[in-house]
Amino acid sequence: MVLTAALRAFPLIFHAAARRLLVKTLLLTLLVFALLAVGLWAGFHALRLHYGWGGGGLAEAAATALIVIAAGWLLFRATAMAVMGLFADDIIAAVEADRYPDAAADARPVGLARSIRYALASVARTLGWNLLALPAYIALLVTGVGTIGLFLALNAYLLGRDLADMVEPRHPGHPPIPRGSRWLLGLASALLFLIPLVNLLAPIWSAAMAVHMLHGVRRKPV
Repeated sequence: MVLTAALRAFPLIFHAAARRLLVKTLLLTLLVFALLAVGLWAGFHALRLHYGWGGGGLAEAAATALIVIAAGWLLFRATAMAVMGLFADDIIAAVEADRYPDAAADARPVGLARSIRYALASVARTLGWNLLALPAYIALLVTGVGTIGLFLALNAYLLGRDLADMVEPRHPGHPPIPRGSRWLLGLASALLFLIPLVNLLAPIWSAAMAVHMLHGVRRKPV
C-alpha cells in the first residue's frame, strides 16, 4: 500500500500547487533558522561582552554556525512539516481535485486556525518524544545501527500521525488510515527526509502519499 501510494504521489510533487507550496515551505523554514541564527549570535555576543570573553566576532560566528547546523540536522524535519502543515490544505485539495474529484467535492477545509493547532502540536510532539528518547539514542550508539533504528521507528509514528492529521479532518465521515498503514506511511516519509536533496521534496511528497493512503490505495485497480 505504501509503495503504491509513494509511486502515485511522486508525479504530483511537480504539480503547480505543489511547487508553490514547496517554495513557501522552504522559504519559511529557512527564515525560521535564520531567525534562530540571529538570536543565537545576539546571545553569544551579549555573553561575551558581559563576561569579557576573548575570541571576538569569529568565536561568536563559529559557535552560532555549529549550533544552527546541528539544529538544522535535528529539527529540519519537524520545522518543515510544521510549516507545511499551515498550508497543507492547498496541496491536499489540489491532489484530491486532480485524482479524487468525488472526495474533493465532499471535503471540509481544515482552516488556518486548526492548521496552526496541528502545526504546534506536531512540533511539541516531535521535540518532546525525541528529547525523551535522547538517552536511548546515545546508549544505542555503541550498536552502530540501534540509534538510527530507534530514530526511524519513533519518527515513523510521529510523521504518520502528522500526515493523518493533515488529510483525515477533511473527511470526518471517511474511515481513518489504519494504525499499521499510518506507521508505514510515516516510515516512508522518515526515510525520504534522510536522503540529501530528496529531503527538500519530502514534505510535499509525504502529503501527497497521505492523500493516496486515505483514498486511492483502497480502490481496486481498474
